[in-house]
This record gives sequence, structure tokens and C-alpha cells, in this order.
Amino acid sequence: MRRPSLLVALLALLLAACTTAPGPDAKAPGDRWQPRPGTDWQWQLSGRLDTSVDVPVYDIDGFDHSRETVEALHRDGRKVICYLSTGAWEDFRPDAGDFPTSVIGRGNGWEGERWLDIRRTDVLEPLMAERIDMCRDKGFDAVEPDNMDGYRNRTGFPLTAGDQLRYNRLVARLAHERGMAVGLKNDLDQIPELVGDFDFAVNEQCAQYGECDELTPFVEAGKAVFHAEYELPTERFCADSRRLKLSSLLKEYELGAWRRAC
Repeated sequence: MRRPSLLVALLALLLAACTTAPGPDAKAPGDRWQPRPGTDWQWQLSGRLDTSVDVPVYDIDGFDHSRETVEALHRDGRKVICYLSTGAWEDFRPDAGDFPTSVIGRGNGWEGERWLDIRRTDVLEPLMAERIDMCRDKGFDAVEPDNMDGYRNRTGFPLTAGDQLRYNRLVARLAHERGMAVGLKNDLDQIPELVGDFDFAVNEQCAQYGECDELTPFVEAGKAVFHAEYELPTERFCADSRRLKLSSLLKEYELGAWRRAC
């Protein structure tokens, strides 16, 4: 058998390199951001954004803020989390009309918000993919998907724990496919099953309800737990937060700029 000429061999090598090399924006699975336990943060979802808080992580509304805002926070050395509701419909979002009425259930206690039928992934997956695309395109490092525990609430749908696990893993996959980290919001009962699928946790009021120990699997896995209380003074929860290595704040319910960190 004749050996290929040197020129042909070189051309073949070059072609293989061009077709297999990753693009400039590609990320390996291990390259996404991984916040560590005890990382300080700011959580602001309302009011004029205060970018002067000296912390390494900001969690802000994905719809309300621009790529320029995210870039400015990056220039200041911050990682930025994109807040989205993935388990509830919000009548004030620009894509509200894209959700068919068949997947919109009971109110979740917040004005203009209603639970979603998370069993209908045929409808919700493309809608959530578009939202997470928005976060990626604006340059966010991670996603905070809210209302991830509908199965424990009166949603208007017969949701099960299995339905919730499937949906939460779907949301995590959509974020990871776009190179972003993703946090598990509340849903304490399913932490043992989901800690491997999420890169950090976000929790509200675990101290008030005596539930903070349930977040230990995230800390043991080297993953941050971003935690907020609203009604307890800091002297009632900060000592335990430090013991458990939680990233704890006292906030007001409207989640404006005001904060008091442990």
C-alpha cells in the first residue's frame, strides 16, 4: 500500500484540528463557577441597584438588568447570579403571554404570580430555555431559579415529589448546558437527591423554621448556601450560620438594597 504524501498528511491533520477544536466561548463541564461555603453575597431584587456593597457575589433580577450592568459588576470583581422564576407564572414579565392558560394554576401568595404545571415540560422547557438564554446572553455567571417546590404547595395541579425532581433537574441541565452554575432554591426535602445536580443553594428562613441543618449536604459537598432571614434579628441566627458555614443575611421582604450580614 502506498504511503500518503507528506502534504496530504499535513492537510488531514489540519482538517481534524479545525473540526474538533472547541469554539472560543465553549466551557468544559468543570469550568463553570462554583461558589464555596461562606462566600459573602448581596441579594437585591427591587429598587435602584446599589453596586457599592463590597461582596464577591450579587444576585439580581435577570429581566430587570442589562448586559451592561452585569459587565460593570464583573469589572468590580463580582460574580452575578440571574434571578428567574421557573416554577411560577408572573403576569408582569414580557413573556407572560407565551404561557398557555392550561399550565397556569393557583396563586402562590405574591401579587401577579401563579404556580405552573411543572409536569408539562413539553410547554415549559422551551420557555425556560429562552429565559436561561437571556441570562447567558447578558453574561450572568449563574441562575437562581425560584419557586422550585410547587409539589409541597396548593398549586391547582396534582404534583408529586417525582414531578418536582424531574423538573428541577431539567432546569439545572438547561443552565449547565449554557455554561452557567445553578442554585437549588428552598426545596429542603429533596436536597439529598438534588445536591449533585446543583452548584449552590439559596434558602429563605431556615433559621426561623429550624431547618438550617438540612442544608448541610451542600456545605459538605463544598458548595455555598446563600441564606436570608426576614423576621429574626441577627443575634438569633448568625452564630448557627457561622457554625454551619452558611452565607447569611438579614433582609427585608421586598429585597431592596438594605442588608445586614452575619
